[in-house]
Amino acid sequence: MRRSVLTLLFLSLITFFLGLGRQAITDSDEAFYAEAAREMVEGNDWLTPHFNYEDRWQKPILYYWFTAAAFAGTDTTEFMARFGSALSGVGLVLLTWSAARRLLDDAAGAWLAGAIAATCYGYFAMARAALPDLPLALFITATIWAALRATDPAERLPTSWAAISGLSAGLGFLTKGPLGVVIPAIVLIPIWWRERTRVVIRPLDVTIAFLLFAISGLPWYVVMWAVHGTPYLQSFFVADNLERFATTRYNDVRALWYYVPILIGGLVPWTVYALVLPWRIVRDLIRRRRLLTDVEWRLVIWTLAPLLLFTASIGKQPRYVLPMLPPIAMMVGAGIANRIGAASRARAARLELTIATIGTTAMFAAMATLFYRARILFVSAYPALTWTGIGVLIVAALALVITAVRRSWNWLPRLMTVSAALLLLTLQFGAFAGKRPEAVEQIAALIHANRVGGESIGEYETFVRNLPFYTRLKQVPVIDDAGAIAFLKSTERVFLVLNRRDYERLKTLVDQPLNVIGDVTYWNTAGVRLRTLLLPMPEEDLDTVMLVSNR
Repeated sequence: MRRSVLTLLFLSLITFFLGLGRQAITDSDEAFYAEAAREMVEGNDWLTPHFNYEDRWQKPILYYWFTAAAFAGTDTTEFMARFGSALSGVGLVLLTWSAARRLLDDAAGAWLAGAIAATCYGYFAMARAALPDLPLALFITATIWAALRATDPAERLPTSWAAISGLSAGLGFLTKGPLGVVIPAIVLIPIWWRERTRVVIRPLDVTIAFLLFAISGLPWYVVMWAVHGTPYLQSFFVADNLERFATTRYNDVRALWYYVPILIGGLVPWTVYALVLPWRIVRDLIRRRRLLTDVEWRLVIWTLAPLLLFTASIGKQPRYVLPMLPPIAMMVGAGIANRIGAASRARAARLELTIATIGTTAMFAAMATLFYRARILFVSAYPALTWTGIGVLIVAALALVITAVRRSWNWLPRLMTVSAALLLLTLQFGAFAGKRPEAVEQIAALIHANRVGGESIGEYETFVRNLPFYTRLKQVPVIDDAGAIAFLKSTERVFLVLNRRDYERLKTLVDQPLNVIGDVTYWNTAGVRLRTLLLPMPEEDLDTVMLVSNR
């Protein structure tokens, strides 16, 4: 057990922490949290979050507190802004391993489940962003697992597990609101109903769980209500939760199958195993040759209940799938371990492993090709690291081919884990991060070098969120050409940050010459999609961001 914990801890530190602060804060939602935490320390207001020096009521306080405390104790660095997410990733890996160890009763499968959690793209990407979604996934997973332990009649310390469940639910509620309670509820209720003859729910345990939930999760909301009144409750619980879930106010309607490719992408590079290995089980279930075991039922419900909830939602977001990955990792880990154990005597197991491994080999080869094609977009990465990453992916593909041909299946878990970690590090160092200062930092430096009289700073659809983190100054949002023209016609000197396309258009509309202070090439990594790698178009994917003044 100790060896498993240490290897998974080491693996998690590599995939989640190595180079964590190397990339600048992206122009995405992570800038909201990084800058709000910085302003919390600067303004010494630990109650109400602010972004761009205005109230930000959209999200609860816990991630802001954690990041602000990290900033107050050290410095406002990118590493500390993302520290809470990365630490939550480590917690999820160890929690997935621990739950799998008890549920599966298979040390190899449990370790592999933890390794999948540590090396899947979904957790890797979120662990390296200053966002509350991975901490929320940790609290949701802990709530579900602790509640299952608390109601297990064979559990020796049910009250302690009930306390952990209540505390985790409260922290999840304080991290992102009702989802911290709703998701555990829709997972636990069907499981408990199905296992109702074996579940033991003690009134004392329920009371302790509720008290700890109330103590950890409710006081901040009560104080916010006391300070800001009912407008806060309406803004957060009605607008940012109910309307986000049920209306098109925040998102357009998306397809029912929206989360299918998101889950497939989040499991990379373990996706092929997740798609191939269940087919024989599904076939046997359809032909009624077997039934799902109790453990399989738990994991299926744990996966499908949140998936169905979010599929019914109008406001679909990719990050919502994160709580589903631990049970999927357990199923995939158990599937690989079972097939390896049966490979020496069962032809079907060998065939499934061969198909999945060859498919994964093709995936690594395809990723190497995509990296080669898209290398022109990696403006912040060192070219030598990009080429090294391409070579690493080719070597990993060859190693997997050899494993499949020689049927050296006992090597597969370690080889696949190492290959997955190298793929993620290639993404980090060969594409997303490297040269500093990055474009947003260069623009911020230009502003400070040229701003001598307290000039206002406008931003027009570029560096919309991350520029305040690097300027430490309030930005004036400009949302259309009319607003940009009015801003540039100010009687005072002002700065405007915009891309070249907008500049070329605006300079013909403004009846005065614009002073170009500087420009930088920018690749918004937060906006990367599969199309970006399949069909890289530098003229569209790369922006030239300019800093101009009206005099």
